[in-house]
Amino acid sequence: MAGRNQGRRSTERAWLITAPLTLLAVVFSTAIGIISDQPLGDWAWALVLLVVMTAVSVPVLNFIVRRQSVAVTLTEVPLVVALFYLPPLTVVLIYTLSTLGWCVWHRFTPAKLWFNAAKAAAATSLAGLVLLALPPLQGVDRPGTWASLFVAINTITLVSLLSVVGVHVLLQGWQPGREALRTAPSVFLTSSINASIGLLILIALETTWWSALLLAALFVALGQVYRSYSQFFQQHRTLAGMYDLARLITTSAEGALGDVLLDRVRALMQAEYATLWLPAQGRHPEVLLTARVDAPGLLDVAPTPAAFREQARSLGRTLTTGRQLGADTALRGVADVKQVKDAIVVPLRSGQAVIGTLEVVNRISDVGHFTPRDLPVFETVAAHAAVALENSRLVDRLRHDADHDALTKLPNRRRLISAVAEAIKIGAPDEVVALLLFDVDRLRQVNESLGHAAGDKVLVEVAERLRACAPSSALVGRVGGDEFLVTLRLESADAALELAAQLREQIRDEMVFDTLTLDVDTAVGVAVHPDHGGDAVALLQRVDLAATAAKSVPGSVQLYSPALESRSLRRLGLAGDLERALADGDLEVYFQPKVTLRDRRLVGVECLARWEHPAHGTVEPDDFVAVAEHTGQLGRLTEFVLRESLRRSRDWSHGEQALSVSVNLAARTLTDQYFPALVHDLLAEYGVPPQRLTLEVTESGVLDGTERPIPTLRSLRDLGVRLSVDDFGTGNSSLAQLRRLPVHEVKVDRSFVQGMATDPGDLAIVNAVVTLSQQFGLTVVAEGVESELTLELLQDIGCEIGQGFLFSRPLPYERLEAWFGAQVDPETIVAGELPRLRVVP
Repeated sequence: MAGRNQGRRSTERAWLITAPLTLLAVVFSTAIGIISDQPLGDWAWALVLLVVMTAVSVPVLNFIVRRQSVAVTLTEVPLVVALFYLPPLTVVLIYTLSTLGWCVWHRFTPAKLWFNAAKAAAATSLAGLVLLALPPLQGVDRPGTWASLFVAINTITLVSLLSVVGVHVLLQGWQPGREALRTAPSVFLTSSINASIGLLILIALETTWWSALLLAALFVALGQVYRSYSQFFQQHRTLAGMYDLARLITTSAEGALGDVLLDRVRALMQAEYATLWLPAQGRHPEVLLTARVDAPGLLDVAPTPAAFREQARSLGRTLTTGRQLGADTALRGVADVKQVKDAIVVPLRSGQAVIGTLEVVNRISDVGHFTPRDLPVFETVAAHAAVALENSRLVDRLRHDADHDALTKLPNRRRLISAVAEAIKIGAPDEVVALLLFDVDRLRQVNESLGHAAGDKVLVEVAERLRACAPSSALVGRVGGDEFLVTLRLESADAALELAAQLREQIRDEMVFDTLTLDVDTAVGVAVHPDHGGDAVALLQRVDLAATAAKSVPGSVQLYSPALESRSLRRLGLAGDLERALADGDLEVYFQPKVTLRDRRLVGVECLARWEHPAHGTVEPDDFVAVAEHTGQLGRLTEFVLRESLRRSRDWSHGEQALSVSVNLAARTLTDQYFPALVHDLLAEYGVPPQRLTLEVTESGVLDGTERPIPTLRSLRDLGVRLSVDDFGTGNSSLAQLRRLPVHEVKVDRSFVQGMATDPGDLAIVNAVVTLSQQFGLTVVAEGVESELTLELLQDIGCEIGQGFLFSRPLPYERLEAWFGAQVDPETIVAGELPRLRVVP
């Protein structure tokens, strides 16, 4: 609609030139009628020259001069003859009529038809006045006659040129007007050559009328020569254009392919418009680009009706419409509505599939039309374009695959490193480049229990949640395995920590797979530039360290600190030392008493591995257990602690009282199908009853959302071993979930026990755990009992057993013997009863 309105506005403006030209034609013609003695006459000659004028105005001759195309018409040739033989007004009449015939032949719009008619009338009437003002024409052998006719012809040329320039300025602006004015030298040169030819014909006719036969034969011969010339140069230009197009397509940059292709196709086909249409395919959006003559850049609209390209795509064949091409009646009607003079729409193929269309609309100039000879040329061009576009998409697809994760479609580690590096280069004094690494909890257990297909679904769901929750300025990617990275610019490291906590909470939710419901949780590490590193690789390494540290505290968000890196490097160096320590027996087992809270009787000890490194001093259990897990030495470490614990339990020599021992297990140990058999063999080897051994597993290890630990736990229970859930309350499980597990004991995490004296919330949690556990028949052990007030509170809520510094720190076996001798009243050691502590230190 906008295009049609613009067309109407252009037509209305064209009358601002047509009307003055019409007025000038009337005025000049009236002046000729007044001045001339015989303004009209010689109608036989007039009819002949009218036919000749109309005939020679139809063809447009194109010549190549120094690689430039020059369009030539022969209108001035019969005009010279007419100006010499006919009265002025007769010349005005036949020239105007021939121009009207020319416009009708080429199906000009009414605005163009009347403009050209007014221009012809005004120009020839002014030329007639000029001839009347000059000395009268004499014989054709007089130079004065030649000069007068030259002046008249160039007067017509001048008026025509100024009229065209005026229309360009009025409708399109000053720049097109200046471009039209620059053609003046070639226009006057052409008209002068035509005038010279006309004079030669005039001289021949004045010499003898029989020369008309020779002239006719000459023009027929010249017509054949020109036809051969035109075909040769047309083929040459087409081949050169196709070669140039193919070369530019293969050498152009990927992003500039559309510009190069459409501009060259439009120039090669001499079209007003060239359009490329690629429908949406996969992740590629729809592409609709158009190059228009004399318009910089590309347009995102097309003059071609959408029905053309849709039909070409569905039929898979070339569609045409135009005067010399023919068209389906329905398509012709649509083209007329869109004011499309002629068009060619060729489908672009990739194998048997149609991937789009290439279109050209309207041969440049009002006298040109696409012909059947243009079809094979354009189809060849389209074949080249299809190959180039498919190669471009293939390169883009390969580049995309190289930079994106195949499962989640997120940017991969390579792309993320590049993006972080680019963000670091663009420094901002008041901003940091933040890296937030989300490590999905328990994905390994999901893979082992439900299969990798379920694990993949978890990863895809986490990716979708992160992408939906992250700020629009953030880049979300998968760095590998179960780790996702979010990177963006923020005000500070504190802002990064706040955003990490918000995102973690937003993506936490249940995930349902068929009948199975899983809890999705993540540990988050945070690092920022420039505080934590100067390059992308270092930042990724350090944010990974922070995420690893966050995993040790469920639900944690950990900011990187240099201490984490030194700890990681330390762990790396401990791998070989741990192997030697296990082989040489350099590890020790410490024992922490477990005491009944009501009557303070010793019920057993928790066995804890300790390592005094000769160079690093005391190594934290978390460190060497993590090293053992990652180096395959966890089985040896667990067996070492079990052996030492059972040996001490067997050798306990205080009366007839047995020493019950508790040993911590890593979650990975429960996936070892041979572990129950090992426990059975060790119990038999040391002669310790199974009920004197308690195996403790952390809450996250036993309640990981899968059924994988259950068979091992049941096998251990069948042996008679007691089972305990350690650090209860730090995960996302509930006591109700414990009902389906074969466990005997729950140990409340020390963080709640130590805070219950000052925090009502912690007191409520411990109270709820104790109450519900007792209803389920589970023993409750409180860790971290360090004060008399805490002891009294635990007694009040009915907790049965406790351990902590209030009773004793972990002790070597020899010191445990001394502690026992100092704290237990010998008189209370009675067969069949637990020894009672004398005092509480």
